[in-house]
Amino acid sequence: MLSLSCKYALRAAVFLALRSRAGGRAGIREVAEGIDANEHTTAKTLQLLVREGIIASAKGPHGGFFLEGDAGPLYLIDIVRVVDGTGLFFECGLGLHQCSELKPCPIHFTYKAAREQLHREFSSISVQSLADDLEQGRAFLKRTL
Repeated sequence: MLSLSCKYALRAAVFLALRSRAGGRAGIREVAEGIDANEHTTAKTLQLLVREGIIASAKGPHGGFFLEGDAGPLYLIDIVRVVDGTGLFFECGLGLHQCSELKPCPIHFTYKAAREQLHREFSSISVQSLADDLEQGRAFLKRTL
């Protein structure tokens, strides 16, 4: 499964994609609040995403984190690869080193199908399309009461 940091990174990227559409930027506190996340972990996650070129940041009175407008689509897999790596999509579901088609673990074939489907989805869903869902009220990023 995805780590908490990776979940925060995915939510933050969607939040920033929506905010960046109007040329807006967001600070750490605003992003953390917008995705219902811990500020400390959000800050570390945003720093990683900047360092890896996934998102951008600017300092100063009009600074903050944002997605470059001309960067093209950003896929979920790109964020997962940077934060957690791609082991989730290729490793044995039970963590065995010898698991294969010839020597499968008890859940090999079921897990393989599920992880391949998840990999296809994460490779085809863009952060921008998820921001569309937010903008149109079909999705949300934080709990509501």
